[in-house]
Amino acid sequence: QVQLVESGGGLVQTGGSLRLSCAASGSIFSIKAMGWYRQAPGKQRELVATITSGGSTNYTDSVQGRFTISRNNARVYLQMNSLKPEDTAVYYCNLWGNGYRNYWGQGTQVTVSS
Repeated sequence: QVQLVESGGGLVQTGGSLRLSCAASGSIFSIKAMGWYRQAPGKQRELVATITSGGSTNYTDSVQGRFTISRNNARVYLQMNSLKPEDTAVYYCNLWGNGYRNYWGQGTQVTVSS
């Protein structure tokens, strides 16, 4: 079993910053990539940012230049600056590893007030 636990969500005003953290634990034999996804009410879950085992990063266009993903072993972080109301969503941590398996955290709420 692999467990992912997110933390760092909360309520912030437009233009503010938050830092999300995710700690992975359990039977982790290999990690291909870790990342963050988000799901706003009434919308599908979407990719926010990913980072591979080699350190390559990928961001969705809407957060490019404002968010930064980083990773330290089995922990992944998302620094979110210049937050906008449209960033409001539940943010989920993802780990892709142990072959081709996907693991998800329980999610953490981020709310940006205007």
